Amino acid sequence: MSWNPALDPTIPTGDAVDSIETVIVARARDLGGFEVRRALPSVARQMVGPFIFFDQMGPAEFLTGQGIDVRPHPHIGLSTVTYLLKGRMHHRDSLGTDAWIEPGAVNLMTAGIGITHSERTDGDMRSRPHALFGLQSWMALPKDREDDPAAFHHAARETLPELEGEGKRLRLILGHGWGERAPVPVATETLYADAVLHPHARLPLPDDHEDRGVYIVEGAVSQGGTEYQAGQMLIFRPGDAISVTAGAQGARVIVLGGATMDGPRHIWWNFVASSKERIDAAKEAWRAGDWAHGRFRLPPGDDAEFIPAPEK
Repeated sequence: MSWNPALDPTIPTGDAVDSIETVIVARARDLGGFEVRRALPSVARQMVGPFIFFDQMGPAEFLTGQGIDVRPHPHIGLSTVTYLLKGRMHHRDSLGTDAWIEPGAVNLMTAGIGITHSERTDGDMRSRPHALFGLQSWMALPKDREDDPAAFHHAARETLPELEGEGKRLRLILGHGWGERAPVPVATETLYADAVLHPHARLPLPDDHEDRGVYIVEGAVSQGGTEYQAGQMLIFRPGDAISVTAGAQGARVIVLGGATMDGPRHIWWNFVASSKERIDAAKEAWRAGDWAHGRFRLPPGDDAEFIPAPEK
């Protein structure tokens, strides 16, 4: 039995209730001229399928000399997914990966037992004004994959399945849906897609995933006679035949979901785990700072600084 605290056999089904189980309004936070909107985790829902963290980054415009500087920091028990709509970001990690993340490509970094990475807009990007707009999400790992070795996978935009027709264009980022499968390997059944809808275009959601949600990046969509705006995440009841329809100005949405996790997860800072003991062990390892022999290493080429662990 997969775990989902929202699935209660006493809850009415079918036409007795609306097909939308939860509506989450992403919480906005200004990070010094750079806005982040966080939809997951929320009070209403910790996860949608394996997705336990979902941030919209920007859109932001940077002047010459400005940019993003996320210093090296650790992760355990999750896979990070970075997907950009605009701009570029420099990724380095403790595996030795040195890669630029670009719009339409997918970068999946699996932490497993532990990895360290940094994210910056550096180099010649800072010699001119530039923009950044994208999504960062975390997918929790199943219990039997939490101690896997760290890994990094990249898929270029042109390798991802794309579907177009009837007023919509869809790119499958991860997992499977609409008869297609994305090339990057994932630890559990996953649905993750980017869809651009013309005005009043209708997007049916795959019905072969246990958990399904839609995050509205731009524009508006309607479902069941109600219109929803950018910055909202709609989470649907399992098993229903669901479609969303773009508003008069069109819409861009991210479809996410997959199989529910094999139990709840604990989150502390950048760590996700099925037990507090796992998180405590990772805390101690990062605070020890033994980069040569310990659990964590710093990224080659970006090892002059790091983010200290919070006190609490």
